[in-house]
Amino acid sequence: MPPEGGTLNAYPRSISSQLRVLGLRLNFSKMIYSDKTLSQKLERAEATANADFIEARRASNPASDAEWIEVGGAYAMFDGVRSPLTQTFGLGLFDEITHKHLDTLEAFFKEKGAEVFHEVSPLADASLLNLLNERGYQPIEMTSVMFQEINDEMIAALQVNPQINTRITGKGEEKLWAKTSANGWATEMEGLADFMFEFGQVSAACKNGLPFIAEFENEPIAAGMLFTAGEVALLAGASTVPEGRRKGAQLALLNARLKFAAEKGCQIAMMGAMPGSQSQKNAEKKGFRIAYTRTKWKLG
Repeated sequence: MPPEGGTLNAYPRSISSQLRVLGLRLNFSKMIYSDKTLSQKLERAEATANADFIEARRASNPASDAEWIEVGGAYAMFDGVRSPLTQTFGLGLFDEITHKHLDTLEAFFKEKGAEVFHEVSPLADASLLNLLNERGYQPIEMTSVMFQEINDEMIAALQVNPQINTRITGKGEEKLWAKTSANGWATEMEGLADFMFEFGQVSAACKNGLPFIAEFENEPIAAGMLFTAGEVALLAGASTVPEGRRKGAQLALLNARLKFAAEKGCQIAMMGAMPGSQSQKNAEKKGFRIAYTRTKWKLG
């Protein structure tokens, strides 16, 4: 073992070389803990990705009134009264929130005719819960925020179907990506496909978004998005068309996105899932673990 307080580099260079010749890789990388620092990174990454979406929405449709602001370290998004993006991220994680902050945030949403929602990490300042209760907020939803360290071993462990080709879609293929994504969501709920087709076109046009597609026999069968923010890679928008399922398309997309993220210097992969859902179970099978369970609050 390395000397206490030391690393492999404390040994003679010849021993390190011998270990590499034998194909042994000792990993002394810093452990990633589920703490406030991690939560700040993950929540800011998701907020940044959503702000990017708002910018893309406003560019494609100036009449949409899409807008985002920062208040007390939280990002507040408006993407329409029915959009799942119309809410805040990071509330109470970066600054201690006061009634004045909440007055500003609530006015932002109400002036646009939208209900008020906040996604709140359990690592946020404890005083925030009292404020939300005092102002009549109620918890309505929970999300498992999941993460995994990005490293060569993890990527190599993903056994990809060689018949699946993955690539980043190019300019002019926004509708192709959106249609593939929407067809994958169509079986989840009646009418969802139309919403996801429109939503997907904006996603595919995001400045910092990378729309990946998986093809089988030259036909698109699955879609997935990648956003990078600093050392965090946000995986989102994963769906597979019904006839393309059970071929390993999502595993191939996961592998491709993680490889790309690693090349860009990302160290942490992030995704969200409903607690106990199949999506969460699938992520856990691939090595993701729960960082924390986030609560969505609605103003009554």
